[in-house]
Amino acid sequence: MYKNLARAAALAAALLSPFHTPAQTTTAALKVGFVYVSPVGEAGWSYQHDLGRREMERALGARVQTTVVEAVPEGADSERVMRDLARQGHQLIFATSFGYLEPALRVAAEFPQVKFEHAGGYKTAANLNTYNARYYEARYLAGWLAGKTSRTGIAGYVAGFPVPEVVQGINAFAIGLREANPKAQLRVLWLNSWFDPAREREAAQTLIHQGADVLTNHSGSPAVPQAAQAAFKDKGVRVIAYQSDMKAYAPDAQLAAVTHHWGGYYTKVARDVLEGRWQAKPVWAGMKDGLVRLSALDASIPKDVRAQLEARRRAIAAGTLQPFSGRLLDNVGHVRQAGGTMDDASIAAMNWLAEGVVGMLP
Repeated sequence: MYKNLARAAALAAALLSPFHTPAQTTTAALKVGFVYVSPVGEAGWSYQHDLGRREMERALGARVQTTVVEAVPEGADSERVMRDLARQGHQLIFATSFGYLEPALRVAAEFPQVKFEHAGGYKTAANLNTYNARYYEARYLAGWLAGKTSRTGIAGYVAGFPVPEVVQGINAFAIGLREANPKAQLRVLWLNSWFDPAREREAAQTLIHQGADVLTNHSGSPAVPQAAQAAFKDKGVRVIAYQSDMKAYAPDAQLAAVTHHWGGYYTKVARDVLEGRWQAKPVWAGMKDGLVRLSALDASIPKDVRAQLEARRRAIAAGTLQPFSGRLLDNVGHVRQAGGTMDDASIAAMNWLAEGVVGMLP
C-alpha cells in the first residue's frame, strides 16, 4: 500500500512458467487472465485465487475462458505477462499480487478496452479496479483463539513484507491475543518475501525456539504449518494457518485457519464485464461478505471457547465489534488511538506495531 513500496517490489525471483489454459477451453464470450506470484500448488495465496477462478468457471460455464500464468515475479516480468495477455485478446485480467500494481497501471493505459482487477492496490484507473479483503477481522479472531490456547503466552508470526495489509494482520492478531491473555506477547520475524518455503520454515523454527507455542504467518507456502507439525509431539506447538486450510500439512497441529474465498467476487466481476456493468469502484470487503473466514476449527477446541469465538465472529459480521477500536497503544507505549473506532484511511495506512508485539518494522 503506502509505505515500504520499494521493499514490497523486491521479491525473490521465481521462474516464469509458460502460459497454460486450464481444462475449460470452450470458445467463450469473455477471455479472462489470471496472474499469480507463486506456483498454484495445493495451498496458499495463489491456490486460493485459483479456487476462485475455478468457481467462476463453474458458475459461468461457456461464457468465460480462463488463462493462468503462475510464478510471475513482481516487476518487469509481470508487466510483460499482462501485456501479452492483453495482446492475446483477454478482456479481463486479474493481477493478484501487491507488486503488480504499477505494471498493471502501465498496461491498462496501453489497452483501454481491457478491464484490469488488482488485488490489494491503492490506485485505480478508468479500466483498472482494486479489490481486497479485511483479513484483519479474521486475524483478530485467530489472535483471540491463540491467547485462549497458548500455554507459554507467546505466539509467533512469520511475516512477508511490512506493507499495511500485513501490519494490520499482525496488530489485529495481537489485539485479540491480549484480549484473551493480557500478558501474552506476539513475536514477529520478517521474511521480505511472499514465498520462500525454506526461510518460512527457518523463521518458524526460530520462533519455536523463542518459546512460541502457537504460530501463524503471512507467507505463501505450507512451511509454517509443517514446522508446527514437526514440533507438535515434543513441544505441543499449534498453528493457525493462513490463506488455506492447511490440515493436510499439519493434521495434529492446526487449530484453525484464516481462509480466503474469491469465487463469488470473481464470478460477479466477470458477469459485470459480460453484461456491461463493470466499473472501477474499489472493493474492501470482509467477513460479512464471505471473502475471509476463520474456518477449519479443530475438534480439540473446548465448547465454551468455540461459543465465545462464534459470538465474536457474529459481532464482527454485524459490525458491532471492530478490532481497531477503543484505546490503542503501540509497542513502544505511544497512544495511537485514544478511543472510538479507527477509520478506513488510518487502517489502510497502518505503519506501527501494536502493544504486545515483540519486534519492529524493517
